[in-house]
Amino acid sequence: QVQLVESGGGLVQAGGSLRLSCAASGSIYRINSMRWYRQAPGKQRELVAPMSSGGVTNYADSVKGRFTIFRDNAKNTVYLQMNSLKPEDTAVYYCNADIQGLDYMNRDYWGQGTQVTVSS
Repeated sequence: QVQLVESGGGLVQAGGSLRLSCAASGSIYRINSMRWYRQAPGKQRELVAPMSSGGVTNYADSVKGRFTIFRDNAKNTVYLQMNSLKPEDTAVYYCNADIQGLDYMNRDYWGQGTQVTVSS
């Protein structure tokens, strides 16, 4: 069994910063790609920032230059540093990971989501 637990969300004023964390735990052999998604009220879930197992990153156009995804492999944790936050960044942020378990099977996992609210 594998779990992803997110933390770090909250309420912040426009222009402020937050750092989200997503820690994976359980029967993990290897963590492959990890991603951050977000879903605003009434909108579809969108991919914000993926990171491959080799560390290659990409960003949605709306967050380029403001958000940074990075990971600590020793802690099985991925982070999303969010700077210069805007009200339109308000959403529930979800962590997603492709993880190989101790049975060597690859599975897709989601965290429970963490709310980020940016006030104007």
